[in-house]
Amino acid sequence: MAVIEARELRKDFTVRQRTGRLRRERRVVAAVDGIDLTVEAGEMVGYIGPNGAGKSTTLKMFTGVLFPSAGHVRVCGFEPVPQRVAMARRIGVVFGQRSQLWWDLPLADSFDLLRHIYRVPAADHAARLARCRRLLDLDSFLDQPVRQLSLGQRMRGELTAALLHGPSVLFLDEPTIGLDVVSKQAVREFLADLGAEGDTTLVLTTHDLADIERLCRRLVVVDHGRIVHDGTLDDLHSRYGSQRRVVVDLDEPTDPLDVPGALLEATESGGRRLTYALTGPPGPLLAALAGTGKLRDVAILEPEIEDVVAKLYSGG
Repeated sequence: MAVIEARELRKDFTVRQRTGRLRRERRVVAAVDGIDLTVEAGEMVGYIGPNGAGKSTTLKMFTGVLFPSAGHVRVCGFEPVPQRVAMARRIGVVFGQRSQLWWDLPLADSFDLLRHIYRVPAADHAARLARCRRLLDLDSFLDQPVRQLSLGQRMRGELTAALLHGPSVLFLDEPTIGLDVVSKQAVREFLADLGAEGDTTLVLTTHDLADIERLCRRLVVVDHGRIVHDGTLDDLHSRYGSQRRVVVDLDEPTDPLDVPGALLEATESGGRRLTYALTGPPGPLLAALAGTGKLRDVAILEPEIEDVVAKLYSGG
């Protein structure tokens, strides 16, 4: 069942531009320009794009913060703005730059207040909180005021707060922004476990492409308010011609090998290190290299997603 359905979704903003020393002209800018998107229950979707592409505006329409200028959207069967209160019980939202916790209260008190706001049965609330306490290691700072928490601790608290009412879909906008390496890893592992269970749909916007590689099976790329790619990471690599590479270390130099599906790109260390670009499976190349009797070490390098997405943004 689809938890998100958007058809010809559009959001326009009116801006004023200076056209002279004293004159200004109004202009309509389409932040989101005709997006069609369906997200099924249990999917983990990365929703990415350059600054100003329309990512956050789309999420705000999905969550009922903004009303669309045109088109239709339904989330968990609800129209986000007219049915915002009813929909709020079915969704969770984590914005990296905003908090849903009470700044001066202990973290545990924020969780208790949220239980009453969402009218969650005490037993369900306790079970979900116990799970988050265990997986996100919350116990050491549950009694501290939110204002005293580090950024990583607060983000773990935000994730817990968004999940205590058992949402069907979780929207995440830059959830790892500003976190240190250890905190990022903890958040990623928790979200990966959550997505693997299949009970919660995840929609993630981020500029940290390592989050996408770790968490999302599906990647939606937007630019200038339109979807320019919707598929897997492998589809993206294939579409933009990114290639795996094989770096070979030899005991002594050898003549370049002519193997179908492999193209010699570089020779280093006097011919003892060779780099091949792969257009096919690596097996034939590795077999040919092993047959020379000079093979010392092999490394297969996957293409960098940053390079692929940069090429996509630039229209490559």
